[in-house]
Amino acid sequence: MDPFAGLLDGPRARGAFALRTLMSPPWSLRVLAESPLTLLAVVRGHAWVIPDAGEPVRLGTGDVAVTRGPDHYSVADDPATPTTVVIHPGQHCATPEGESLAEQMALGVRTWGNHRGTDPAHSTLMLVGAYESAGEIGDRLRRTLPPLLWLAQDQWESPLVGLLCEEMAKDRAGQAAVLDRLLDSLLVAVLQTWLARPQAAASPAVRSQGDPVVERVLRLMHADPAHPWTLERLARRAGTSRAALARRFHEVVGQPPMAFLTEWRLALAADLLCEPGASVGSVAEQVGYSTPYALSTAFKRVRGISPRAHRGRVMAAAADPGPGPAPDQSEVRRGGLDTTGPR
Repeated sequence: MDPFAGLLDGPRARGAFALRTLMSPPWSLRVLAESPLTLLAVVRGHAWVIPDAGEPVRLGTGDVAVTRGPDHYSVADDPATPTTVVIHPGQHCATPEGESLAEQMALGVRTWGNHRGTDPAHSTLMLVGAYESAGEIGDRLRRTLPPLLWLAQDQWESPLVGLLCEEMAKDRAGQAAVLDRLLDSLLVAVLQTWLARPQAAASPAVRSQGDPVVERVLRLMHADPAHPWTLERLARRAGTSRAALARRFHEVVGQPPMAFLTEWRLALAADLLCEPGASVGSVAEQVGYSTPYALSTAFKRVRGISPRAHRGRVMAAAADPGPGPAPDQSEVRRGGLDTTGPR
């Protein structure tokens, strides 16, 4: 496993928000949603990302940015444009005075914005993909990333933006699952490129990824998560003492070895639970829990939901045919889509 494989294995969208945003100037979105991670990709036009702490960044056509919650920021046609829309937690959008914009800004299937003209030349088209649950992004990855990172079009190359844009506009059964996987792939591609840049290499969290002892232990955990690992067994396999392993692992990863192993096992369990024919008992055995009860207890403690509830929620999202072009208020949150605004 290379030094970054463990980092980039983390993103696992589960009904994450995916929306096309079509805006005509003047516009300025004040984002208070506090999503753990949000990806922005400019398909046409330009947008400024203006963090509360930091310098504004201009994104042109083909550029991408990733924001890390819970920091607040704005996205606008110009840094000087006053706020026109506020995106609140839960992805509810309103005017600065608090009036709902649910119906006014809905433009169709997973499309939202203020653009009403037939000429797209003077509008900006952005893709927004947001991970709403911290469990969908590994803690280790989130600690490695800055509050805002971006890549210019000439710094990376991928067909995924165009593909995601096309898929967002489709209205078919199971589309939420398709968008989840595309969003994961796009995020990993962006982060892979960013991690190789000098700006990322200057980060202490990234510089420390090559620790041979820690990487040896990570390989062991990833290769056999069901093994009855203890700190002593991991240290012995890595050729070091328990105290040295605990210290070095915490310095590199940001948490104790056994806490990381729990997080990794539960991430795998979340995926395995959604496979056809999976049961809590069979998944518990595959990820190293002695009984279904032990897995259920750990899963609910860390992720705030039971394994069965998690499976039911994901299956329901995958089976949802997706919203139509003009949903009424009883449909606004079908299949993970909130047509009240972008996530």
